[in-house]
Amino acid sequence: MIARMRLLVPLSIVLACLPTSARAEEMPRIVVSKDGREFILQSSGKPFVPWGFNYDHDDADRLLEDYWESEWATVEGHFAQMNRLGANVVRIHLQLGKFMNGMNEPNVLALERLASLVHLAEKEHLYLDLTGLGCYHKQDVPAWYDELSEQDRWNVQARFWQAVVERCAESPAIFCYDLMNEPVVPGGKRNSGDWLGPDFAGKHFVQFVTLDQQDRPRGEIARQWVRCLTSAIREKDKRHLITVGLVDWSLDRPGLTSGFVPKMIVDDLDFLCVHLYPESGNVDEAIATLAGFSEGKPVLIEETFPLKCSMNDFGRFVRESNKHAAGWIGFYWGKPPTELRHSKEIRDVLMLAWLEFFEKEAQARKE
Repeated sequence: MIARMRLLVPLSIVLACLPTSARAEEMPRIVVSKDGREFILQSSGKPFVPWGFNYDHDDADRLLEDYWESEWATVEGHFAQMNRLGANVVRIHLQLGKFMNGMNEPNVLALERLASLVHLAEKEHLYLDLTGLGCYHKQDVPAWYDELSEQDRWNVQARFWQAVVERCAESPAIFCYDLMNEPVVPGGKRNSGDWLGPDFAGKHFVQFVTLDQQDRPRGEIARQWVRCLTSAIREKDKRHLITVGLVDWSLDRPGLTSGFVPKMIVDDLDFLCVHLYPESGNVDEAIATLAGFSEGKPVLIEETFPLKCSMNDFGRFVRESNKHAAGWIGFYWGKPPTELRHSKEIRDVLMLAWLEFFEKEAQARKE
């Protein structure tokens, strides 16, 4: 481990010292337009439409931190392939347990590898959506973290973000910081003491920001949590955009809701994100849900995929969501179309159809 640190630290120093123009020529900063409807390139004022991938795991369902140390060439190949497919944004999911050794101790090696990843994004001219505080694999969540009080947990989350931002703030490749994937404020008290929602395919994507609502309005808890983390980030980086990845059931309407009502948190964020998977025969419903996130700032569909619908329905969803969405981010798990075409597995067939659609759309957007 000591030998690896000796190799990595000089690399990070070299990367940090390189002029921005040398590291990422013509990668202007992304900002929100004055009318609050879209993203633009700060240098020219031209529209910037995020069109990219969640690079959340590989084809073997391993999280990025599980293989980026020993298989760095694989990561480089995946970034190059995402670039060739026409992506301009890649969403990265960072696990808290991999970046914090203790309440006040960031993991230096993980931060060094992140610095290398940021440099790779600069090389490939891909903007990064850095999503933090992941606890996707329950076995990787530190016991000390789950034992913390609500306030101590929020403090650790703030320290996580400050450590990450210190390594990334100067890079032109940062599109945004996403505070957490799919946070939820529970109604009432969670007697189980479990901070994570049910798993999906072995991963816990939903996370609770408190275990006890007490007598507090759920929306106010969400707003206080957002302010806690955005304030921590702004101490280190006053420029890059900040958002949070919301489930589509976050709207203030009858039935299931996350407590993260868009109108309650929008003032403390630069734009809103929603994770939206249209269903066959219900495209209009998905568009109506999307419209509910329009609160005077851009809305990014940060997760979407033809998981529950045909490609025809999905194509219609993308086209009709244009009036509300400022960008779209799907998924890439490491297999390029050339490899997928030789497989008959349902998962690979579905991914191939998506990537062919993605590549065709990317080309059309350039013309």
